[in-house]
Amino acid sequence: MSVKIAMESIKDLRKKTGVGIQDCKEALEKSGGDFEKAVEFLRKKGVLKAQKRAGRDTENGFIGSYVHNGQIGVLVELVCETDFVSRNEKFQVLARELAIHVAASAPSFVSREDVPAQVLKKEKEIIIEKLGKECKPKEILDKIAEGQLEKYYEDFCLLDQPYVRDEKKKIKDLINEVIAAYGEKIEIRRFTRMILGEDD
Repeated sequence: MSVKIAMESIKDLRKKTGVGIQDCKEALEKSGGDFEKAVEFLRKKGVLKAQKRAGRDTENGFIGSYVHNGQIGVLVELVCETDFVSRNEKFQVLARELAIHVAASAPSFVSREDVPAQVLKKEKEIIIEKLGKECKPKEILDKIAEGQLEKYYEDFCLLDQPYVRDEKKKIKDLINEVIAAYGEKIEIRRFTRMILGEDD
């Protein structure tokens, strides 16, 4: 049975660590609401280390590419802080794996922060309209809708998508593993996915 975590606790952890809301919520749930254990969970996951690097410049990188049967082509720009990391095989393999994933999963955005507000508003309206038939109070409908938006992020935001080779991991987990290995900021700057015969 999962522990119900107060939003105030999630915000406090986010303020202390600089880590995103969802990661803080997961950490507190996994640690039974224990603040220090939650910080340790984030550290072990590699997220905390990644966030500490978030302010650094990323002027180096590698463009991963993948073409599937001559019909789908993908380019992914993966950036990092140093030329040493950008030339490393593990980093370049990650960039290529991301390109393969994008070819298979067709995300629309890199992260949930990239989703336009009007798109989220429309999605929430659609969800609430479907739920409205159940005659629940508005505040409950809003809460359910927020929860169902998580599914939208998993479907359309690259960092939130389950990795095609291992659905127990999300793409952001793959990146955090490499961040933990090299100790510097690594992020997906952009990607493009083309299908033969389709317009932009």
